[in-house]
Amino acid sequence: MTRTRPDITIPDLSGKLAVVTGASDGVGVGLAARLASAGAEVVMPVRNPHKGETAIAKIKQRQPEAALSLRELDLSSLDSVAKLGATLRDENRPIHILVNNAGVMTPPDRQTTAEGFELQFGSNHLGHFALVAHLLPLLRAGRARVTSQISVAANQNGINWDDLNWERSYNGRRAYSQSKIAFGLFGLELDRRSRRGNWGITSNLAHPGVAPTSLLAARSEVGRTRDTLGVRAIRALSRRGILVGTVETALLPALMAATSANARGGRQYGPSGFRHLSGPPAEQAVYTRLRGEEDAARMWRTSEEFTGTSFPSAISSEPKSSTQD
Repeated sequence: MTRTRPDITIPDLSGKLAVVTGASDGVGVGLAARLASAGAEVVMPVRNPHKGETAIAKIKQRQPEAALSLRELDLSSLDSVAKLGATLRDENRPIHILVNNAGVMTPPDRQTTAEGFELQFGSNHLGHFALVAHLLPLLRAGRARVTSQISVAANQNGINWDDLNWERSYNGRRAYSQSKIAFGLFGLELDRRSRRGNWGITSNLAHPGVAPTSLLAARSEVGRTRDTLGVRAIRALSRRGILVGTVETALLPALMAATSANARGGRQYGPSGFRHLSGPPAEQAVYTRLRGEEDAARMWRTSEEFTGTSFPSAISSEPKSSTQD
């Protein structure tokens, strides 16, 4: 018997400008394709132009009229992030949808960004934090929906406040969890600050569950020369429709969070199946590790310091109460 694959209906996005990071493969290229199919013009900032061109060609094979374009972005370089921000600000077009989707997962050995931050924390969180700061005028002009892609790992482990860059003792999985917790705290805090400061931006979170994406595959840029045992197992389960999803279903929570009229700011969206590993997308309870407003404010201040960026400040943007660290 053929299983019915979950899907959602996307509203008409004609006249909208969308930006999707990490759109050269996997979930990202699927998101770009779906947004373009609904009429949006999609900007795809990529680290590897060749992969980006291949992704666009793949989409246009099925959607010849899709409006897609590449820009350069390496989230592990704050200089590259700033250059993209300047490029898009020079183009001076309001952004209506931003999906912060790109990510790196569990390099076998500790690696650092151009500025010396632990690679996962620097790319998954700090790079996107700085990108939103640089694009803020365009996001405000478009009254944008900002969707940040976290992970089931954001419900595991915690923030290593005493050693955010894992210089004393590196643990790849814990560092990955930290990067996604920090990123989730940022996505929720962005929505709070937008409401308090009247920025006009709606910010929410999505996670893809578990699917056979390239995160755990062989990736020379993170020093992984072969596919991990984990990704091989996930592929086998996905082919059989057991527990985990597919790349096509994994993109649905972010697509819902970024486009649905019913998706709200300050909320989290993910698969609704067993342990939220797969299944139709739905709103979920925000992970407990992402609920602390004092943690969010602390991470926000730290991220501004680390990235050298700043957002509009207001007394009302700080939590009304706080707890001790």
